[in-house]
Amino acid sequence: MAAEIINLRQARKTKARAEKEKQADQNRLTFGRTKAEKSLTKALNEKAEKALDQGRLERGADKPED
Repeated sequence: MAAEIINLRQARKTKARAEKEKQADQNRLTFGRTKAEKSLTKALNEKAEKALDQGRLERGADKPED
């Protein structure tokens, strides 16, 4: 029936380290891309935007806009 004795200071530090590691993992996913990956993503986004703009219909000059 004896409870396990823990050092609260060490428990807080362990929890803080785990939280920092979790944040570091998230930052690696968010910001940890190579220059090549960034340029590829940029090129794909520009290509998709250009394709979208090509399909856009423009209003004719003969129709008055209300």
